[in-house]
Amino acid sequence: MSVIDQYLSPAIKHIVAINVIVFLATQLNENFMYSTFALFLPSSHFFRFWQPVTYMFMHGSFLHILFNMYTLVMFGTVLERTIGTRKFLIFYFVTGLGAALLHTGVQYGMVISGMEPLFSALMTPTVGASGAIYGILIGYAMLYPESRLTLLFPPVTLTAKWFVLIFAGIELFAGVTGTGEGIAHFAHLGGLLFGWALMYYWRRSGRLWRR
Repeated sequence: MSVIDQYLSPAIKHIVAINVIVFLATQLNENFMYSTFALFLPSSHFFRFWQPVTYMFMHGSFLHILFNMYTLVMFGTVLERTIGTRKFLIFYFVTGLGAALLHTGVQYGMVISGMEPLFSALMTPTVGASGAIYGILIGYAMLYPESRLTLLFPPVTLTAKWFVLIFAGIELFAGVTGTGEGIAHFAHLGGLLFGWALMYYWRRSGRLWRR
């Protein structure tokens, strides 16, 4: 068994590899990669039906992919080994698609209300695994709510349930107030919402521990 196989679960290993490959390809031909695989509104002429899936494997910068992959490995590995690879992959894609759905709905709402120009909304791509990552965070917190986590900045220690609740509050506040331009706050909230709903359903139906 290699060092990578020892520390990374099967799905996490392949998800990280795909993200890295796509990121490198984006550096080689940014215009093509963004126009083809980033997420655009369905009414945009850039939209393709596969984008609600492919957008979650793209990243806008090195720090963007570094933070997302670090969080994925830290929490996703535990989650996958707890619920199994098949269920983890379902969870990952449901939360990523849920993030795209809520983000798209909010974007249309902003256009209709006049808060965002239609042209800007149609031409703005969305990329990143953050929606699915936030789903993984709440999945981890629901399984291990009392697990203690220490943030790098600020250096405080919190239980997983409070960690996720605080992050959810920050994302909601930022999304409503428009803080942090260029960040898809409602995609993050969509990942949290769909992650909570799916984990709650599995637990209530007794399917969580079935492989």
